[in-house]
Amino acid sequence: MKQKEIFGHPTGLYVLFFTEMWERFSYYGMRALLVLYMTKHLLADPDVGQKVLGFTALKNFLESMYGPLQNQALSSQIYGLYTGFVYFTPFFGGILADRFFGQRKTVYLGGSLMAIGHFLMAFESLFLPALLFLILGNGCFKPNIATQVGGLYPEGDPRRDNAFTIFYMGVNLGAFFSPLVCGTLGQVVGWHYGFGAAGVGMIIGLMVYHFGRHLLPQDRLAQIKEGKKSTSDEKMTTEDWKRIGALILLCIVNIAFWGVYEQQGNTMQLWADERTNWNLLGIISIPSTWYQSFNPAMIFLFAPVLDWWWGINSKKGRISSSTTKMGFGCFLAGLGYIVMILAARLVPENERGSFMWLITSTWLFTMGELYLSPIGLSLVTKLAPAKVVSMMMGVWYLSSFFGNYFSGYLGSFYDRMPKENFFAMITSLGFGAAFIFLIANKPLTKLIGKKV
Repeated sequence: MKQKEIFGHPTGLYVLFFTEMWERFSYYGMRALLVLYMTKHLLADPDVGQKVLGFTALKNFLESMYGPLQNQALSSQIYGLYTGFVYFTPFFGGILADRFFGQRKTVYLGGSLMAIGHFLMAFESLFLPALLFLILGNGCFKPNIATQVGGLYPEGDPRRDNAFTIFYMGVNLGAFFSPLVCGTLGQVVGWHYGFGAAGVGMIIGLMVYHFGRHLLPQDRLAQIKEGKKSTSDEKMTTEDWKRIGALILLCIVNIAFWGVYEQQGNTMQLWADERTNWNLLGIISIPSTWYQSFNPAMIFLFAPVLDWWWGINSKKGRISSSTTKMGFGCFLAGLGYIVMILAARLVPENERGSFMWLITSTWLFTMGELYLSPIGLSLVTKLAPAKVVSMMMGVWYLSSFFGNYFSGYLGSFYDRMPKENFFAMITSLGFGAAFIFLIANKPLTKLIGKKV
């Protein structure tokens, strides 16, 4: 029986929309506080090595590779490790779903682990174990939510790209509210209240998923067990391997984009906290973590605009390939740091500048993200062979692992370089990734036999 539709899409899309919204509320609430919590509180304690389980071993390991690290550089490295491994584990979460548990059970497992991790953040001594729970939970959760979006639509359904844009707006709705709630609680009331609110958000997300599960596509693994899907095509074909190869090439270039983009939660948050005037018209002063809401708010404003613009071009036969769009996204992300080069030149070292610098740069980051991230998710569900679609979604997120860790490594130079030079380095990486995406378009089209 055909599922009821809302605004032209299956009802199950909106179950996944709100599930992901609350999961992203929890993740971005944590992300908004993490660097500030470490630099202003946790690492500021001279006895941190004795209080936090495993901290001394981690610090010694990082310093064995990078030399002595001051608090800002050390917190940047930990931030990069955490946000990086959050995108490393989805590869294994995808394998668990494809081969053993199915997507639904793996989502339940992931959400439960993440909720535990958020609540463990209430105990300073368990800071690193809490991050481990969050990393493992996200690995099970993230690839298997996204692949279920694609599973709502038959092969070749033109609504799939739009569905991922709608789904991506759910991601950013959660990301918009979480700094306002978790960031404010953490900075104004107490750090652990902010982390606790993130845990509550994760539990709500699991409840939405559970009560809407009857509207979601059945796991491919469950269909095979019930005899609804044949296993005769389980061997990988030459065409399958070509598709996988094309995706891996795109994933490699994707690393540079996330290294550039993820500075928003790292060094850009430090700029927001230390070099930006948040006193609005002399009336009210807002927490600097509200900066983290700029990007998701702009997603909501401009995602429909881009969708409309792409629709007009499609009707006129001017359809850009996915790789062209992704290359333009990298270019826009790099352009955002041109704005920050100007800010570094014009805002004196020990003074605070206008938040308009951040609004302008974030608008460019946002447009770049819209050209790359949802397009990449949709592309995975189109190109990946059905038998390994969750695993290949994990591979896509694996590129974000390297990109996020790369962002932490890059961020460790923030206090070692003049700010103008630091932002120029980030700009060059964005432009370089854009160039590679653009020149890769023709070879990839030839490799898989159709425009990507």
